[in-house]
Amino acid sequence: MRSLNPNPEDKYLPSYLVLCHSDEGAAHVQIATDVEGDNIRVVTVYRPSPREWESGLRTRRKNP
Repeated sequence: MRSLNPNPEDKYLPSYLVLCHSDEGAAHVQIATDVEGDNIRVVTVYRPSPREWESGLRTRRKNP
């Protein structure tokens, strides 16, 4: 796993975009951290499109 886009000032909770790899391929997981509640919330999970992301799926293309 690798954190791609930390957003500590997100609207409701600090959030992070995480890149994960498995035998089935790569996935981006958006999580929100609730420090006061001592938990992490999964906001969304999706398979990144190579058309929208640079090689390695870590950087979004400027003009997909």
